[in-house]
Amino acid sequence: MTKTLHAKSLKVGVCYYPEHWSSDMWDSDLEMMRHMGITMVRVGEFAWSIFEPKDGEFSFQLFDEFIERAGQFGIGVILGTPTATPPAWLTYKYPEVLNVSLDGIQFQHGLRRHYNYNSPVYQQYCRRIVEKMAKHYGENTHVIGWQIDNELNCEIDVFYSERDHEAFRQWLTVKYGTLDRLNHAWGTVVWSQTYTAWEQVHLTRPNPSHSVNPHQALDEKRFISNSVMRFVENQTEVIRQYAPHQFITTNGIFGHLDTHELTERYLDFISYDSYPNFGMLADDESLRDREWSFNLSVARSVSPNFCVMEQQAGPGGWVNRIEQPTPLPGQLRLWAFQSLAHGADAIVFFRWRTAPFGTEIYWHGIFDYDNQPNRRVAEIGQTINEVSLLADKLAGSLVQADVALLRDYNNDWDGEVDTWHGPYTKKSVKEWFRGLQTSHVPCDVLNLSETTQLADLRRYKVLVYPHPVVLSERVTELLEQFVSAGGILITGCRAGLKDVNGHCRQVSMPGPLKNLFGVQVSDFTRIQGAYEVPNLVWNGDESSSGCIHAVDFNEVLQPTSEDCTVLATYDRNYYSGTPALVQNSFGKGTTYYYGSVFTRELAKKLIELTGLVDTENKLVSTTEEVELEIRRNPLTGDRYVFLLNYSGQPQAVHLHHGCRNALNGELIEGDLVLDGYDVLVCEVPDGGATARG
Repeated sequence: MTKTLHAKSLKVGVCYYPEHWSSDMWDSDLEMMRHMGITMVRVGEFAWSIFEPKDGEFSFQLFDEFIERAGQFGIGVILGTPTATPPAWLTYKYPEVLNVSLDGIQFQHGLRRHYNYNSPVYQQYCRRIVEKMAKHYGENTHVIGWQIDNELNCEIDVFYSERDHEAFRQWLTVKYGTLDRLNHAWGTVVWSQTYTAWEQVHLTRPNPSHSVNPHQALDEKRFISNSVMRFVENQTEVIRQYAPHQFITTNGIFGHLDTHELTERYLDFISYDSYPNFGMLADDESLRDREWSFNLSVARSVSPNFCVMEQQAGPGGWVNRIEQPTPLPGQLRLWAFQSLAHGADAIVFFRWRTAPFGTEIYWHGIFDYDNQPNRRVAEIGQTINEVSLLADKLAGSLVQADVALLRDYNNDWDGEVDTWHGPYTKKSVKEWFRGLQTSHVPCDVLNLSETTQLADLRRYKVLVYPHPVVLSERVTELLEQFVSAGGILITGCRAGLKDVNGHCRQVSMPGPLKNLFGVQVSDFTRIQGAYEVPNLVWNGDESSSGCIHAVDFNEVLQPTSEDCTVLATYDRNYYSGTPALVQNSFGKGTTYYYGSVFTRELAKKLIELTGLVDTENKLVSTTEEVELEIRRNPLTGDRYVFLLNYSGQPQAVHLHHGCRNALNGELIEGDLVLDGYDVLVCEVPDGGATARG
C-alpha cells in the first residue's frame, strides 16, 4: 500500500526556530503568519541541547510556551526529532557516536550530521530523547505531526566507524549465512580476496588504487540504507506508542537510502525539500530550476501526495558554500506552484526569518534580518492567497501522466562505481526529461523493486527504462507482462548485463531481455580516442544523417526476431550501416532498443513515434519554455492544468477550448500571454477537452 499525505485541504506552513528569537517576538511573528494564511510551523529539529541541556536533565519549557502560543493563533506544529545534531555533552562523553571517514579520520563535534547510525550508545540516547518528547507532546492537540531527524544522509552518506564495520559483518551474516555464499556474491576469487573468517570482512578501506570491489560496494549501499531504516524505526516505534494520532514523516531524498522502503515501512508519507535555485548555478544547457520538476516527480513516486517541508523562500547560502542568486521577482511563486503541480498538498517555506548568526546566516527566509516587509514577503503572501483558492479543490488530486521513467536503487548504487553505465543513466534520464518537458508531455518517475506489481506498470502507455544494467528475473518477467498486454517499453545500451549481485551474465546482451526486444548485441565500444560520434540514418535515408547523434557508447545490434524492424543505423566507424535502433513486436505491445545513450533529439523522435503527443484533442498549445502538468481530482474528475513559465520573457499560450482560470475565477479561451515567471492554472471540468499540451 502506497503511503501518501491525506489532506482535506492544501496547507501552507513555515519553518520557525523559537530558540533563535526572543520570546517577545513570538506573538508578532505568529500574528503575521496568521494574517498571511500560514496554518502550521515546523520546529525543534535542531534543538536537542534545549530539550536536554545536560545528560538526563530534560526541559520542555521553551517549546511548551511557544507551542501553546502557536495554538492560540490557530497554527499547528510539526515537531522535529533533534537527532541530526547531538549535543556537545553527548559527543564529548561518548566519542564513539561520531562518524569516521574512509581514511579513518573521526569527525568531531560541530555543525550537524556528524554521528553514525550504528552506535548502540547513540541509538539509546536517540530513543530516550524521542521517547521523552513523545510522552510529553503525544496528546498535545496543537502538535499535528513529527519529522524524524533532518535530511537523512545529507552532508554525508558513507559511514566507516568501527561500529559500522561490526554492524556490516552482522548484516552480511544474515544476508548470506555462510562465507562461501559471501565469497561467491562478491567474486572474491579475483585478486585473492577470499575471506576465511568473518573478522576479515570490512567496509571499504583505503587501498593503493583507490578503487573498490564493485559487488562489495553494492552491498555497502544496501547496508547503509538498512542502517538508516533501523535508526528511523528506533524513533518511530516510540512515537507510534505515545503519539498515535500525530503523523510521522521525514524530509529530503538523499543518497544510499531506499526512501520507498523507508516510507512504506515506517512513515505516513514522505516530505521533500525543494530548492530550485540550486539549478540556477548550472552553467550548461540544462533545465536549470525546471530540473526540480524531476526531483519532485521522484518524491511523488514515493508518496503520490506529499509535503514539501522546506520550500525555497529566498537566496540560499552557507558562510562557506552554496552561493545562489536572489530569486527574481515571480520565481518564488513559480517554484511554489511547481511543487503543487507535481503533487505537493502541503508546502512549508524555509524559513520565516533569516538567521543573524550561525552557519546559515546567508540562507534567507521570507523576512530578512531587519524583519521589515519586502518583495519576497509580498510575493509569498500572494502565493498563499492563491493557494487558498485551490485548497479544497486540489487536495488529494493526482498527477496525470501516460509515460513513466523507470529507475531502481540497484542500478543507481551500482552506477556510482561502474562508469560504464552510471553516467549514461544520468545523462539519458536528463535528456528524456528535457524532451518530455519541452514536448509538454507530463511524466512520472516509477521505482522498480521486487514488490512492484503489474498494475503499477499498466497505469502507463509508455515506460522508459534507459539503461537497466542490473536486472532481476522477476523484473524481467514483469516487463514482459506489461508489453505483452499492450504496453510500450523503451530501453538503451548495456541493458540486462548484470544480475542482482552485479555479476556480468555470461550470455549475449541484453541477456534476459533478448526475447522482449528481439535483438542481441554483437559488438560494442565507448566513443573515445579514434572513434567518431556517429549520426543516425533513419530507414536507410542518408539525408536524415546528422540530425541525431549516437553519443558516448555504441552497441552493434543484431535482430533475432522476425518481428524486429531496424529503424535507424550508424553512419560511421567500422560498424557504419549496422543497426542502432530497433523496434520489436511482443504480444500486443511494442519495444524499442537503442544501442547508445539517449539525447533530447532522439527522445522527442520517440515521443512522436509512440503517440505521446495528442495533437488532435489537446487543450493547450504553448512554447517550450512553459511546463505543462495536470492534476485530476479522483472524486469529481475535474482536472487542473498547470502552465509554468520558467522564462523571464512573456510566452504565448493558446487555449483550444474554454476553461476557468482557477486563480481568479475568470473564463478564458483563445490566445493568451503568460508573463515572465508567471503561472496559470486552468480548471477543466470532468468531460471537458483532453488536457494535453
